[in-house]
Amino acid sequence: MDLDFNKEQDMLRKSVAEFLAKECPFDTVREIEDSAEGFNKKMWKKMAKLGWMEIHFPEAYGGLGDPFVEMTIIMEEMGKKAFPSPFFSTVILCGLVLLEGGSDKQKKAFLPKIAAGKKIMALAQYEKEASYLEAGIQLSAQSEGADYILNGKKMFVPNANIADEIIVAARTIQGVTLFLVDAKTPGVSIQKMQTIGKDNNCVVTFDNVNVPGDAMVGEPGAGWHILEQMAPKATVAKCAEMLGGCEESIAMTTAYAKERVQYSTPIGGFQAIQHYMADMRVAYDTSIYYLHKVVWMLDEGMDATKEVSALKAQVNEQYKFITERAVQIHGGIGTTREFNIGLFYRRAKAFEYILGDTAYHHDKLADALGM
Repeated sequence: MDLDFNKEQDMLRKSVAEFLAKECPFDTVREIEDSAEGFNKKMWKKMAKLGWMEIHFPEAYGGLGDPFVEMTIIMEEMGKKAFPSPFFSTVILCGLVLLEGGSDKQKKAFLPKIAAGKKIMALAQYEKEASYLEAGIQLSAQSEGADYILNGKKMFVPNANIADEIIVAARTIQGVTLFLVDAKTPGVSIQKMQTIGKDNNCVVTFDNVNVPGDAMVGEPGAGWHILEQMAPKATVAKCAEMLGGCEESIAMTTAYAKERVQYSTPIGGFQAIQHYMADMRVAYDTSIYYLHKVVWMLDEGMDATKEVSALKAQVNEQYKFITERAVQIHGGIGTTREFNIGLFYRRAKAFEYILGDTAYHHDKLADALGM
């Protein structure tokens, strides 16, 4: 098992880091968060020219066919800069759903446009019960001839307000089924949510929305299986973003502890602060190396069900722990909108619930262990 990055991967990491440092400093992050769109269109086009969106897609669909580890490298660097963009919702969530369940026609229609940065997509999975389980999907899809009529409401749909298409998980008589829905279809209404993470989540309401039968992704009733096939890689990608945030939180807190003077001494000289910082580093190190192992397993085609859940449960808690300690060390200013550590503190709480909170993954681990 070789977990070292090769030369090309190191170059990718460097190029992503340099681009984000130049194009999206933390002041720009706040501007994007506060904007109605929640993303920067010019920056998105620049990212597409750099080839970030096409890395993991097969060459037959406009991609490069590289291993998934490259996607986690990009996500980790985005996490370090608290970078707001529809990359995760479009390329990771919807891109993987189409790869896992889409027809060849759908893949040829959508994946090259995603790879070229010409299409933004959103995945509408969760509802008001906030359940991660199959039973939580209750949005109705009634067949009407060759078409389907969608009725219901989806919550926490990332970037739906800027999406061209939305992949909707609905319930047909066969079970959970996925549909590709044009975001401008009559009957679709989208409203941004006010969330702690300022992460561009939306409520999407479907009121007698007519969807043609050929917009179905996969077979009727196969939607949950497709979502389950997509989830491991998407979960690991989100963990990479979270761990990028952990690393940056440690770095900026270390710098602050060396500069902030109390009683004529930098606070980093106090043992309590030193122990806080040491605990933060231990938490990060144990998670980042485990991430590398799990990514390797996925790229090798191994079953990593237990490992993915263990990783997400751990990273959920470590991100919160590290940012909470960071805010404590910064003091009151750490909670303000103007101070950068607050960007990560908010994300740590918001990201915990994406693709499963800690309790959910503990339950999955217990099931996998036969408990």
